[in-house]
Amino acid sequence: MKLLAFETATEACSVALWIDGEVRERFELAPRRHAELALPWAQALLADAGIARAQLDAIAVGRGPGAFTGVRLAIAIAQGIALALDRPVVPVSTLQALAMQAPGERILAAIDARMGEIYLGGFVRDAGGLRLLGNEAVLRPGAAEVEGDGWHGVGTGFAAADAALQARLHPQLAAVDATALPHAADVARLAALAFARGEVVAAERAEPAYLRDNVALTLVEQQALRASR
Repeated sequence: MKLLAFETATEACSVALWIDGEVRERFELAPRRHAELALPWAQALLADAGIARAQLDAIAVGRGPGAFTGVRLAIAIAQGIALALDRPVVPVSTLQALAMQAPGERILAAIDARMGEIYLGGFVRDAGGLRLLGNEAVLRPGAAEVEGDGWHGVGTGFAAADAALQARLHPQLAAVDATALPHAADVARLAALAFARGEVVAAERAEPAYLRDNVALTLVEQQALRASR
């Protein structure tokens, strides 16, 4: 099985190629350069591996949540390639891909959503990979709640708003990596499992997961946020 994966939902840009269990990846912190880098990296990975686009079985994509522009870009690239090749798309949660970096069985993945909020998802590692607990959400760090302890935190959401999420959940956290960013290599790993289960969609049906609709706070919301700090 051969998959090409894209992840551009955060300040990190990454592209990965999955070839029968082997993963090759290009990754860089490249704010505002995602559109410039993603396709050339994909072409370079394919060329280095000696793989033609026509040999790909599917296109995987980190569907968000994350930066609106980055999420839209990844979806658009994946759809364009998949449509041209008549291949399916395998959408993967960006939070789930991020959670892949954490050890342990109980993982909280959090991404800084700006505007005083975070994207948050809780996952349990089991034989099938990572299973989402409940729903992914966008919320204020101070509103986050989890049951039990021994959670491993991962992602920039733990550094957001003066590390409010760490402070809120400190007694329940076994460890935290607040610098981690999602990788296309993990998108590819999760997509390979999903592909094997038949969890694919037609290119035109691939949709981003924004979790919220507004991209900027109103003046009233900005004043309320400052007053709450």
